[in-house]
Amino acid sequence: MSVLRARCPHCSTLTAVALGDGYECHMCGTEFRAGLVRVPRAWGSGGEAMAAAAALALPYPEAAVIEESSLDSQTAELAAALPDPPLVLGGCCCAHVGAIRGLAARHGRLAVVWLDAHGDLNTPESSSSGNHWGMPLRMAIEEGSVDVGDVALWGVRSLDPAEQEYVDEHGLDGDIPRAVAGADSVYVALDLDVVRPGTIDCFMPEPGGPDLAELEAALGTVVAQGVRVAGLGLTGLRQTADTGLLIRLAAAVGF
Repeated sequence: MSVLRARCPHCSTLTAVALGDGYECHMCGTEFRAGLVRVPRAWGSGGEAMAAAAALALPYPEAAVIEESSLDSQTAELAAALPDPPLVLGGCCCAHVGAIRGLAARHGRLAVVWLDAHGDLNTPESSSSGNHWGMPLRMAIEEGSVDVGDVALWGVRSLDPAEQEYVDEHGLDGDIPRAVAGADSVYVALDLDVVRPGTIDCFMPEPGGPDLAELEAALGTVVAQGVRVAGLGLTGLRQTADTGLLIRLAAAVGF
């Protein structure tokens, strides 16, 4: 028996239900490949624009809005509330931590493809800014939700010295087939500052980087490994971001 789970984006009724690996609205009959989880928080100074981007209108049934008052409680609540499969819309990259934790608990060995201009590998001790959004990948690794050998860090071009040391020590690179090999499922963490500036309106653009075609090719490489894409997270945006482009990128991984 199906359980009411989410608000349909088409008819605005709470009649979108989880049916296996996706959703269907009992009112209008529309089918969806993922349930949307909004995480309207940015854990750092001056991130209000990034947090506001979690309100962007995307055509997926809204399964949950996570508005906890601490990062620890956000992570725990998000891990518990994930639909199957989830499309997580932040906020900052800290939203990925709860998604990774929840999916790892459900889907066995989880690989993570982290597409980001930044490493997000700092610790409270190594961070010069103290912003938690510079730490989430390290958080997920350190808590054991994903093994560092099952991570691909793709598109990175702005690393703090301590992050570079960590990358060198652990052999982190952007080799997607290497990271996904042997995994039961994969989570795609997509911070939109990964692409070169001007492609989409993001919060922390960095010079250089891949163009849109190269990003889509990377997402295609994830799918080509034949491992289940258990979730997708979109972060680092502004409210003026092109939602059509976000839908296009989600479609590239089957969402």
